[in-house]
Amino acid sequence: MTRLSLLLAITAAITTSAIAATDATFPKRINLPDGFQPEGIANADEQFYVGSIPTGAVYRGSLRTGKGAILVQAEAGRSAIGLKADRGRLFVAGGNTGNGYVYSARTGALITTFPLATGNTFVNDVVVTERAAWFTDSFNPVLYRVPLGPNGRPGAPAAVKAVQLSGDYEHVAGSFNVNGIDATPNGKTLLIVQSGTGRVFTVSPTGVTRTIALTGGESVPNGDGILLDGRTLYVAQNQLNVVAKISLAANLTSGRVVRRIASRGFDIPTTIADLGSRLYAVNARFSTTPTPSTTYWVTQVKK
Repeated sequence: MTRLSLLLAITAAITTSAIAATDATFPKRINLPDGFQPEGIANADEQFYVGSIPTGAVYRGSLRTGKGAILVQAEAGRSAIGLKADRGRLFVAGGNTGNGYVYSARTGALITTFPLATGNTFVNDVVVTERAAWFTDSFNPVLYRVPLGPNGRPGAPAAVKAVQLSGDYEHVAGSFNVNGIDATPNGKTLLIVQSGTGRVFTVSPTGVTRTIALTGGESVPNGDGILLDGRTLYVAQNQLNVVAKISLAANLTSGRVVRRIASRGFDIPTTIADLGSRLYAVNARFSTTPTPSTTYWVTQVKK
């Protein structure tokens, strides 16, 4: 073997070993506590957070190692659906409690509670921009705007505003409506998915919606959590056990479903987070009767 061939062989071996080590340190399956009943997932770099629907608990772990522990303890009367990590805080949608919660992402301590709605409500997801946190309500045609101060500090509960949805959006009575939400990097445009119809929209800060027309008459029924990555929109289609990958036009008026990502590790993926080239979907397992010993996990797939 020539010296050049030897060097090439050594380089290839080192590269292969590095890739294998990287894959090993970012597990494809991350187990959650038995009986946890998760729904939402969010991350801040390699640290991820998953909420528990019936208890309001939040689990914190590492995407690199898969290890973690309970950060926010379970408490009667609370719920955790969608959540977002932002500037050292966790913003949590409280489902049928009608509340939004903000916790310390470091200690899990409750910072504040926002009473967003009463009566027939399901506060489902949240996105955080520079100046506001926006919560969806799957039973009502509104978004709840929580103003943020310097460094993302939450404003007073009295400053919360219910922003009525107008424009192209049509609310369907008795259906699961607005679900997942995300925002453009400048925070000036929001994106939402309507679960029952499979339609996706842009939303202005004043609530004006515009349909994102998908080519070929496509839609994303059972759309749940969404993730905007540049001009690509990922939509978890929970009951269909896929994540739709949509290529968006620069002006966000149209898009094309380029593929649907499937995995044997999916069991009703409800929400998604990302790190680099990886997507992480939490599996709610809604078709499995929950017990204290029911297993739950997060599945990693490539974008």
